[in-house]
Amino acid sequence: MNKIAVIGAGTMGNGIAHTFAQFGHPVSLIDVSQEALDRAIATIERNLDRMVKKEKISEEDKQATLNNLNTFTKMEEGVEGVDLVVEAATEKLDIKLKIFENLDKICPDHVILASNTSSISITKIGSVTSRPDKVIGMHFMNPVPVMKLVEIIRGYATSDEVTNTIMEASKKLNKVPVEVNDYPGFVANRILMPMINEAIYSLYEGVAGVEEIDTVMKLGMAHPMGPLQLADFIGLDVCHSILEVLYEGFGNPKYAPCPLLVNMVTAKKLGAKSGEGFYNYEHGTKELVVADSFK
Repeated sequence: MNKIAVIGAGTMGNGIAHTFAQFGHPVSLIDVSQEALDRAIATIERNLDRMVKKEKISEEDKQATLNNLNTFTKMEEGVEGVDLVVEAATEKLDIKLKIFENLDKICPDHVILASNTSSISITKIGSVTSRPDKVIGMHFMNPVPVMKLVEIIRGYATSDEVTNTIMEASKKLNKVPVEVNDYPGFVANRILMPMINEAIYSLYEGVAGVEEIDTVMKLGMAHPMGPLQLADFIGLDVCHSILEVLYEGFGNPKYAPCPLLVNMVTAKKLGAKSGEGFYNYEHGTKELVVADSFK
């Protein structure tokens, strides 16, 4: 595979585009918003500058990466000549199904269609295309340029050939691909989200405070980040959506989102991206402050 298209210029999309471009792939970054595309390129450039400063890459590497990136607001133009499309749009089923229906119509038969979904069924996504054997999950971890893991999710119809191709492509990005089967939450979020939900329940039921819960998990379980801070970092709306997929998929009440999480999402307290979640996030401030609601 050579040329890659990435759908969606948000946090995950710009990280995926950055990574493929850094490893020599021409990348088309596609989003309906030119403003979002401009922000994505600015973010990629800042991240590359940070890598240059840390002497992980050279200035020439940075320029080569940026030269590999092109942006498009029209999907038809962005996917021209690509071998792989990686969808990284909002974690909403209806949005993803519409994107894959369109991709199936405009991409030649050989093109592999991948989704960065963190929980939605690859089988269901593939079912709206005429090529379910060429639909696969590539669940990158955030921040993409740094994190090594890629969950490779096989839909019910995904072929061995496509799976092997994506596994090898991931290794060439200096990632560690792990093949999993298509069940709600896959592996990462099936284990992670109930832990985060239980941490929120511990706060909701008054067992301990925000800092206390995160400190126990960091010092007692050697987690680099506490579950409540991690939830803020992921986005509380994303955590809520994934838990809903797990709850619906398994029909087990243990996956039901905590009422506190539901209320926070309803109130638009979404974590770092909204400026407030379990912690407050002031621009330019490195120190996290527990949100007023939880003091």
